[in-house]
This record gives sequence, C-alpha cells and structure tokens, in this order.
Amino acid sequence: MDLPTPSLPTPNLPTPNLEHVERRPRRMRKGMYILPSLFTTANMAAGFYAILEVVHASAATSLSSWHLDNAAKAIGFAVLFDGLDGRVARMTGTSSEFGKELDSLADVITFGVAPAMLAWTWGFHLMPPVALTEWNWNVKLTQLGAIAAFLFLMAGASRLARFNITSNPEPSNPGRPGKKYFVGMPIPAGAGVVAAVVHFQSGVPLQSWYTAMTWLTMVAAVGYLMVSTWRFYSFKDIDFRSRHPFRLIILFGALFAGIWFFSKPVLFGVALLYTFSGVFWRLQWMLRRRNQPPPPPVYKEVSQTS
Repeated sequence: MDLPTPSLPTPNLPTPNLEHVERRPRRMRKGMYILPSLFTTANMAAGFYAILEVVHASAATSLSSWHLDNAAKAIGFAVLFDGLDGRVARMTGTSSEFGKELDSLADVITFGVAPAMLAWTWGFHLMPPVALTEWNWNVKLTQLGAIAAFLFLMAGASRLARFNITSNPEPSNPGRPGKKYFVGMPIPAGAGVVAAVVHFQSGVPLQSWYTAMTWLTMVAAVGYLMVSTWRFYSFKDIDFRSRHPFRLIILFGALFAGIWFFSKPVLFGVALLYTFSGVFWRLQWMLRRRNQPPPPPVYKEVSQTS
C-alpha cells in the first residue's frame, strides 16, 4: 500500500526585488552617457593646453620652439579624442543633444582658437624682424597673418554652424558622394593640417618673409576648404564590429607604429594627403561634368498657322 509522503515545509525565501533589478540597467544606461562627454572634455583640455603653450612661447625670452611643438602635439591628441567621442556615442547609442552642443563648443576652442593662435604665433609673430627700405615687412606680415588666422577661425566656426543646423549633416554635394563624405573639410582636419606643419618643423618659427607668405596662403586656403562644398572622406563607413576586422587591425597598427616612430613625416604626409584628396575629388567631378554630352533639346510642339 502506498503511504502518503509527508509534505515538507517550504522555506521562506526572499522574493527578488524586481524594482531594484530594473533600476540597475537603467542606472548603467545613464552612466554610459558620460563616456562621450569624457572624451569631449579631454578634447577641450588639450585645446586649452595648446593655447597655454602658445602664450608661453610668445612670452618666453629664449628659444621657445618646444612650446609651439607641444601645442601642435596637443591639437593632434585632440583630433583623436574628437574622433573617439562620436564613435563611442554611436556604438553605445548614447548620442544626445547636450553632447552635440558640448562637442561643438569644444571644437570651436580646440580646433578654432588654438590653431589660429598657433598659426599666427609660429608663422608671423615670432619671425625675426626684417626691414626693407620704407616698409617694415615684419609688422605688415604680422598684420596680414592676424587677418588670415581670424579668417581661419571664422571659417571653422561657420563650418560647425552649418553642420549643426543642417537636418542631414552630410548632404549630397556635387558628384553625389553619399554619406561617406563631408561637405567641406571638417574643422578637426583643418586644425590638424596646421598642427602637422608646425610639428614637422619641430616648432621652430619661420625665418623668412617668403615662407611666411606661403604659410599665409596655406592658412587662408585651409579656411576656404572648410566653408566650401568640396567633399572629403568621413571614415564613417568603417565598421569596427565586423567579424573579420583583420585588415583594419593591420592598417591601423601600421599607422600607429609610423606615427610613434616617425611622427613628423607621417603626420605631415597624412595631413597633405587628406587636404589634396578633397581637391582631387573636386577636379575629377569638374572633368567628368565637362566630358558629359550635352542634354538633348527639349521638344516643343510647333503651333500650326493656317
């Protein structure tokens, strides 16, 4: 005969706090929003350090080339931080309007004010005085350099304003490049060109008026490229979450190794290559448009007269 099994008393286990479980991922989600802002803050700190180094170079009585070289290096690190904050925000899904506005304000300081001061101080202000007949070329070039540096700053600020108010920040420009390209050179790239040239010269100021005139033309040209409608590659189509990122690992590893051991020529070459890429795409579009056959004439029905 089957005997009934005695029922064991069920222990009083604590019920899980579902509200606490739900709050934890929400808190983690809110905490993720600080990651892009940290890179933006590092970007702003590097720009502020670059401005301080430029001020030290202007006030120093002895050779101050290392101050200017440090300013160029700080702008280079800021370019890296600026690329990381947007990439991290997109990968973690933590983009916000506050982060976008903070990033724009940081870019004005780091990639607008800092490179403009660096370009003027390195190329014109610290140039040895050269007196020719009735003109003091040092004073005139300093004034012209100040105008060019201000135009660079205004072009960068206008570039950021146009980027922020556009509903599609990467619209189709001539040649229909799609979203893989920026319209106009981005302001971090423009600041990177200035920093790469200064770093290539180890921060030693220019010594002659004709090199200063060349530098003035280059600063003005970079400012024009920022407000132009010429297309520049955005690198936003690179997928770091692909299954086989071996080519990217090799490419970036070689690039970082080249910058680590040969930073001056590598950064100088990368800056010039990126600058001339926009010019190349524009010239290619102009030639393609010129070689296209003219459109057929529009057919119009001739009215018959009686």
